[in-house]
Amino acid sequence: MVAIAPAAPVKAGAAAPGNGRRKSRIKSNLSGYGFLIGAIACFALFMWYPMIRGFVMSFQRTRRGETSWVGWDNYVRIVADPSFWVAWKNTFYFTGLALIVGFVVPFFVALLLNEFRHAKGYLRVLVYLPVMLPPASALYLFKYYAYDPSEAGLFNAVLTSLHLPTSEWMQSPTMTMPAMVLASTWMNMGGAVLIYLASLQNIPGDLYEAAELDGAGLWKRIWHITIPQTRLILALLAMMQIVATMQLFIEPLILANGAGTQDSATSVAYLIYQHGFFQNDLNGAAALGVIMLGVLAVFSAFYLRLTTRNES
Repeated sequence: MVAIAPAAPVKAGAAAPGNGRRKSRIKSNLSGYGFLIGAIACFALFMWYPMIRGFVMSFQRTRRGETSWVGWDNYVRIVADPSFWVAWKNTFYFTGLALIVGFVVPFFVALLLNEFRHAKGYLRVLVYLPVMLPPASALYLFKYYAYDPSEAGLFNAVLTSLHLPTSEWMQSPTMTMPAMVLASTWMNMGGAVLIYLASLQNIPGDLYEAAELDGAGLWKRIWHITIPQTRLILALLAMMQIVATMQLFIEPLILANGAGTQDSATSVAYLIYQHGFFQNDLNGAAALGVIMLGVLAVFSAFYLRLTTRNES
């Protein structure tokens, strides 16, 4: 018979090998956990807490320092306000124009830049330069230099040289929204152009060569190759465009002095600002903010459903 050696006795209080490895792993990742905790704390303090606090405030009413629960009264009062529907109409109008102009123009600018063989870096910097300007500075540039209602304004000077009628731009109820879309597109399209360029450069050149051999023209190549190959980027930027443009605030605040002529520039975000800081109605502003959050959540859910269906 083979003798079996007795197992070595385990000392009392000795740590198991697994526990030692776990402690070593935690110690080596301690700095990473610290950065992670800091990021979570910042998000909780500056994003999650204000959202939760705003949601709670939308069901309350504060008067003379006393807070009471009023249920849905703030929502009923906000929806019954005529400015509520005007603001949503203007916001959806701006979003629709921005999707037509501010979403399509950067894509075709990227297509154009992708065809250049020389001065690529210079042209990309030129397109991206407006993004580096402070938004307030860029909008004041449009307000006092481009949209001046007299013939001294840049756009009116161009119209006069072409023997076309001039416009009052921001003083005109019909031109306020198109003028704001034009300024917003010029300010923000640089980032979208660079994203489109990166996506376009990932399309294999063999697809275009095969299409040219088959006799496909420029528009057919764009429709049957470029757009299908970049559809996920197009969908992502379209969703980001909707979310960003529905939070329209700084453009009416600077270009139209807030509401604009005949409330033609009043947006939902600016109406929240009015309720909170001009009317001292923080509870109504919170209710309107929750409504906007719900609308944006619906758009986001639709986008996620669409992209999930396309990936499957």
